[in-house]
Amino acid sequence: MWAISRMSVDRAVKRLHNLRALLSRSDRSYKLCQIRLTSADAKASIGDVSIRLQEPKCPELVPRKYLPAHVSQAVLRHLRWIMQKDLLGQDVFLIGPPGPLRREVAMMYLELTQREAEYVSLSRDTTESDLKQRREIQAGTAYYIDQCAVRAALEGRILVLEGIEKTERNVLPVLNNLLENREMQLDDGRFLVAAPRYDKLLEDHSREELDALNLVRVSEHFRVIALGLPIPRYQGNALDPPLRSRFQARDIHPLPFKENLENLQQMTNSLPPERISQLLSFASTMLSSESTSLGLPDFPIDGLKHVVKILDVVPGMSSRDAVQRLYPFSIMLGKEGKTAVEDTLKKFDLVKISPPCSVSGLLKEENMAVVSLQQGTESYSFKVSGGALPSYSSGRDSTFVHTPYHESMLAELIQSHLVSDFCLIGPRGCGKSIVLKQFADMLGYHLEPIMLYQDMTSRDLLQQRTTLPNGDTTWRHSPLVTAAIEGSLAVLDGVHRINAGSFAVLHRLVHERELQLYDGTRLLQQDKYQDVKEKTKLTDEQLREKQILPIHPSFRIVALAEPPVVGSSKQQWLSAELLTMFLYHHMRPLSRVEETDVINRLVPNAKGLDKIFDFVHKLRDSQDGTLQSIASSMSTRQLLRIAKVLATYPTSDLYNIVHKACLSRFLPRLAQSALDQTLEEVGITVMKKTPSEDSLERSITCEVKDNKLRIGDTKVTVYSPDNRTKVPDILFYENPQHLTVMEDMLKDFTLDEHLLLVGNQGVGKNKIVDRFLQLLNRPREYIQLHRDTTVQTLTLQPTVQDGIIVYEDSPLVKAVKQGHVLVVDEADKAPTHVTCILKTLVESGEMHLADGRRIVSSLYLCLEYSATSGLESSPSVIVSHPDFRMMVLANRPGFPFLGNDFFGAMGDIFSCHAIDNPDVESEMAMLRQYGPHVPETTLRKLVLSFGELREMADQGLISYPYSTREVVNMVRHIEKFPQEALTTVVRNVFDFDSYNSDLQETLITTMEKHGIPLGAKQASVMLAKEFQLPEFELVGQWNTSQQGPRQKTSLMSLPVETRKLSIKGPVEMFVESRSLDRTDSRSSVFTEQEAYWQLPMEEVNIICDIAVNKALNRSPSVNKSDMIHVASANPIGIYSMTPTMTNVDYINLYDIFPATTGAYKPRVKIATLGAPLDDRVILHEEVTNVVLSINTESGQVTRVLSAALPETPPERRRFPSSSPKILNPFKMCSSPLPDGYGTVVFYKENGDMMDFLSILEGISHTVSLPILLQSVHQVDYHKWLLTEDSSARRYILDRTSPSEFFLQPIEETGDVDQNIILTSRTGLNHDVLSKALNQQVTSPNRVIVTDRSFATLLLGFPDLSSSEVYTLPRELLPSTNTQTVTDQFVSLMTKPMATNRLAALTVLPESGQVIRALPTWKVPKDVLPKDSKPTDVAGFLEVADLANHKLRYIPIPGAVKVSPYASWLFNTSDVNAFMAPLSNDGLVTVDIGGCVRLWETALVHLERSLQEWRRMIGYEDTRPLQLNVDRESGRDHENIEPKHGKIDPLNNPHVGGNTWAGGVGGSGTAGLGGFGGPYRLDGGHEVYQVPQWEKDAVPESVREAARAMAQKAFKERLKEIQMSEFDAETYARFSGSVKRQVQSLRVIIDSLQAKGKERQWLKNQAYGDLDDAKLIEGLTGEKSIYKRRGEKEPEITSNSKKKRTKNKTASTTTTTHLK
Repeated sequence: MWAISRMSVDRAVKRLHNLRALLSRSDRSYKLCQIRLTSADAKASIGDVSIRLQEPKCPELVPRKYLPAHVSQAVLRHLRWIMQKDLLGQDVFLIGPPGPLRREVAMMYLELTQREAEYVSLSRDTTESDLKQRREIQAGTAYYIDQCAVRAALEGRILVLEGIEKTERNVLPVLNNLLENREMQLDDGRFLVAAPRYDKLLEDHSREELDALNLVRVSEHFRVIALGLPIPRYQGNALDPPLRSRFQARDIHPLPFKENLENLQQMTNSLPPERISQLLSFASTMLSSESTSLGLPDFPIDGLKHVVKILDVVPGMSSRDAVQRLYPFSIMLGKEGKTAVEDTLKKFDLVKISPPCSVSGLLKEENMAVVSLQQGTESYSFKVSGGALPSYSSGRDSTFVHTPYHESMLAELIQSHLVSDFCLIGPRGCGKSIVLKQFADMLGYHLEPIMLYQDMTSRDLLQQRTTLPNGDTTWRHSPLVTAAIEGSLAVLDGVHRINAGSFAVLHRLVHERELQLYDGTRLLQQDKYQDVKEKTKLTDEQLREKQILPIHPSFRIVALAEPPVVGSSKQQWLSAELLTMFLYHHMRPLSRVEETDVINRLVPNAKGLDKIFDFVHKLRDSQDGTLQSIASSMSTRQLLRIAKVLATYPTSDLYNIVHKACLSRFLPRLAQSALDQTLEEVGITVMKKTPSEDSLERSITCEVKDNKLRIGDTKVTVYSPDNRTKVPDILFYENPQHLTVMEDMLKDFTLDEHLLLVGNQGVGKNKIVDRFLQLLNRPREYIQLHRDTTVQTLTLQPTVQDGIIVYEDSPLVKAVKQGHVLVVDEADKAPTHVTCILKTLVESGEMHLADGRRIVSSLYLCLEYSATSGLESSPSVIVSHPDFRMMVLANRPGFPFLGNDFFGAMGDIFSCHAIDNPDVESEMAMLRQYGPHVPETTLRKLVLSFGELREMADQGLISYPYSTREVVNMVRHIEKFPQEALTTVVRNVFDFDSYNSDLQETLITTMEKHGIPLGAKQASVMLAKEFQLPEFELVGQWNTSQQGPRQKTSLMSLPVETRKLSIKGPVEMFVESRSLDRTDSRSSVFTEQEAYWQLPMEEVNIICDIAVNKALNRSPSVNKSDMIHVASANPIGIYSMTPTMTNVDYINLYDIFPATTGAYKPRVKIATLGAPLDDRVILHEEVTNVVLSINTESGQVTRVLSAALPETPPERRRFPSSSPKILNPFKMCSSPLPDGYGTVVFYKENGDMMDFLSILEGISHTVSLPILLQSVHQVDYHKWLLTEDSSARRYILDRTSPSEFFLQPIEETGDVDQNIILTSRTGLNHDVLSKALNQQVTSPNRVIVTDRSFATLLLGFPDLSSSEVYTLPRELLPSTNTQTVTDQFVSLMTKPMATNRLAALTVLPESGQVIRALPTWKVPKDVLPKDSKPTDVAGFLEVADLANHKLRYIPIPGAVKVSPYASWLFNTSDVNAFMAPLSNDGLVTVDIGGCVRLWETALVHLERSLQEWRRMIGYEDTRPLQLNVDRESGRDHENIEPKHGKIDPLNNPHVGGNTWAGGVGGSGTAGLGGFGGPYRLDGGHEVYQVPQWEKDAVPESVREAARAMAQKAFKERLKEIQMSEFDAETYARFSGSVKRQVQSLRVIIDSLQAKGKERQWLKNQAYGDLDDAKLIEGLTGEKSIYKRRGEKEPEITSNSKKKRTKNKTASTTTTTHLK
């Protein structure tokens, strides 16, 4: 492409050289045209064509100062051709490229021939009444006023129609007959007749007769000159063929090179001709056919006169910069287009860049200013126009920060201001408005801000119709026209938004400073006005009566716009036509140094901005489109806001501030990830909080005390309004998340910021705002927007009262006047081109209203209307109250709301806050207040299930984002009707989706996952089968020697060595938070299993141990919940979670654990500590004997070293491939009872020592024993049961003080099992103990577990000297599996049991249960489920219920995944599951695959849970319902004699009467619904209803027939699409794996199609809804005053969307053809 463009440029340059050589020849072969004016016969001649001149009736209507002294030959030929057509009486059409040349040629001809002109600038808003006649009301009567076309026809003027291609197709055909036959029927009854026909009629009729017939003569001098662009090269509507045939066309192409060069040279004094020639050569090359073929916009060659004048005054400006001002190719062209332009610039040596320029001096002289510019060593001085206000070099409010870039930009703007209007292009928030304000302050201009929007009409730009107090219709000047008359600086903000067809009415104002208004008023440039005044000898007053006004010479137009989007058909607003209007300046975002300087000078006290600057400029410099899109929301304006927050609240979290500014919550996942990565790269990370800080944040409160509002740590004085009636007063339940948001809002509110709250529907945006204003005591005005909201309805509401248009203030205007807070709700529903008018109100406090009034800030009133300004205060000025604030509410941008992106359009002018659904704890806290009697489990189920649905909505898997509002409504229902089934209540929300089968499946799955059986058809209870336990038998006695006055010899005081622990560390390890997919097991089936979830493990990880820190043992400051810790190996790590958490914290210890080599198989055990060390876990690795203290919350890891626990030295950590048995390994006493010192006990198997580590004190007590240990079991806080290795004799180790230990031997009698596996640490309570022994017993006790008993009870142990031993005997379980197994996986599961079985055994003393995990081959055969695979069940939980004498076997589901290193586990466990007790006798297990399961085994808890579950499921009440209406009967309540009443033999229903028994609504007799009867008596009058069981009792034959019909239809469908059943099964298998993704795509496409098909408002209709903008037209009797919804016809050059939509949907069609 670049090569082609280079060749095109070369060919164009050669052609240009040839053309210049041809024009330079002296022997010209053609005849020159010239104008000759003959005064004798008043004739004008051009060459051989002459036309007679006539004295104009209205000389003020003749164009002035268009015809130059020396007219070029090209223009003369055009004028000669027009003269020919004028002589022939033909209408002409001047067609050509955009620019003023066509219009100038037409006006030259009118000036030459002294013809009066009727000029109309056509636009898309032009209607028939603008051309023919318009009704106006005068003195209460409607009159028809002739418009331009009729006036021109009657007065013999020339009608100039510019912008033919801009009008709607049905407008111009009304002129067809006037153009062809010079005839037209007028609305007032008159009929225009051609001059020859009228003159002929005069021969037979008098003029009075013709007047009576309403016949009017059309002047024979009437002509039409149409100006238009060639379509379809340019955008617009093509000419209607009948209309086209009535014109003669002439191509008005740009002037030849030589003539253009001569004209430009005449405009300069000192500019070298070579520079002009270079510029003209470049422009001519860009307009050549070769360049046009590249698709580049036309170069505005007519604008060369402006840059030439600038170069003449400031010769130091480079020609390249001059080209950029006319043709800003760097921002409007793509890469290929830029390359083509750059190559052309190089060809003509236009590559030099101007040095920076600055304003060195400025002297204001009335309406002029002498400006001095400094450019390098050169200085230039010249005069420019100025305003009526004094000059302020530093800005009127002294807030402008001078930077070299801004100084250079101001100097460039002044250069352009010297010769033309200009347009400032730059991204949002880069400082365009502030630079322009400084520009106006320097030159003493009054700014007239005019916000442009998409639906803005040409009338909105120029004039609006209104009524006078007497009801007469009139026209009111727009702010733009007012600025033109008064000499202000009109700022057109948003040129990129307005429709080009409406904006076209300003072409003549920009190019020639002339303007034709709708009421007939003409605005003329000052010199043209003076010329009219001199030649007509009319005074200013007389000209004003003729509606001719001068445009102030100081008047200028400045346009503001955002850069065009390259490649976009909609957002490429910078067209060839618009290029001709302005000189363009591109304002880039500030550099890092510039931005830092500006912000530091504006906010000097802001700290910590360096990281923010690093982040922002990293985004801006990135080539990643995702990061660039985020950068647009971090403008300089946004950085200023952040700096103010940091200066006022220095402890604010940078991470949260950035996320809030970017609204990261609603960014796509990829963008969120990119944002977090960029923040991490610059060092902006999440502020770490200690548990106490986090707990304090969650306990955030608000209060109003002593007229001060405090939210969190932020305080502000409560407002004292004059009227409190509009202060919100709502019911609001506070929760931490909402209070945190409100505190952030309060911070911004105190900084005078306007707020924008963005979030899904139902998240509480309105509630938060109302509560916020209620606390502040601020009155509120409320306005809700919608897609039909217009700019007019947003500001004023027009009404008709007594025939007069009266504008009622909208809530916006009321809030501005009274200083209230305006709440704008549903801002995303209104089009952004409507809401963008709020921009000037938010930025500068100014806005123009439809009734002519203007909102200004109080600062403006002080500065603009000061004594030295020369401006007077106006009653139409509304001063904005200083307390006025705006709070805008909008749904989040993008899918699924598909509203307008309010944040993208205007987000940076507001302080943005993302309002999300409350987190789990905040939502729980709020729901508890709505439903204080609703069970906690029900609330949590609702919160978790709806939280997952919202997450699915964010991912696009479902379209509706279920909000907190639905959950609140359900909780209120349950609170009011507690007996209502939960499944019935949730259907109140989901019945909307009951006919969407795909969505129903998703909803049911999600609800069941969290324990709400939405899809359950009937209740199913599958509890484990119960077996009878034998009775306890007394089998022996234990006698313990006690310390007393006569038994001291039986105790043995043990030697103790106390040492200080060696602590290494701590080392900070990263605590990674991973999400958990928690599933409730009791969805449709009630079992002992409550819930389960899979730990996020790698494939090679294996589970080693589990420990639980119960809530009772945790610190009071933390949440009272059990904490589950799971240890894994390969690598070694710790998972920490609570039973209800949806995420898990993981600490990877790979980097901290000692390195090993060979076949290293770690044996990891963990133990929890009590408060105050409840945040720590002790990890012991038995192979290397390493002890670690791990803080699972902060990630701090310390290594604990004790002299009695020697670690394996590094040189011995080389393990052979077959690791030998480790002799005398050290063991940690599992699950110690918390003692407040963090005591952990270690012992050595077959050794004679025990080591007591006090983690809190940092010391160890090493106890030497006289025996060799086999096992150690803790039986009390300070007592341990020891078993000797050789003799199996038992001892009590009593710790009487931290360093005193006594050993007490135990004498055993009777038959007691020698092998104790586990001992309970606490005893059974009185009730459980009595039920277990079938007798009332109160005694200390402990439960021990052995191989030959279900449980053994030590009655009196360990406190009494003598203890009775009771046991529940059982047969010895088999030690090997006799089943033949061929599957390797199954063989692993049936591996023989090992020696250590503590991890698969536990005692629940509160319920009196002993639970052990058994493999399938150890349980009775009748327990095994039928038709189950070996892998379906990993084992069983054997529950021995001692109190109820029952035995149950609960199946454990098989592991979902098994590590290839699973064989490690079987060296330490009997079955592939570990278990630990929870609070309230709960149980948690984890299998080797990392699946954590919660169990409920206590019968009391099971019964209560089953009742709640059944109530949640609900039973359908099949009893008939009865409708009762209670009302006062009016009967006597005193004299009633109760009686049975008569019995009706026919049993007919009776109502009232005091006669019949079994009636209803009576008195005194037995019946129902009455009063005074002796008793209730039902007469049996029922309402019949088919119960559910009757519906379900459909015969199986009918169901079979239905299935057969469905199968037949399916096979016919397969045959139709030529697909076999095998192919259908294959397709179903593959499509099922992507079902959710396909559903998500389908939802998105359907929603986008629905938005794409959204109809637009069609205006100027004869029927529909009344258009508020056409009320006056309605008063005057016009018909086209309605608007209606319809599909807008696309412009001829716009792309159709249908083809793209078809391509989008093609990919999903194949996935649904079997549906």
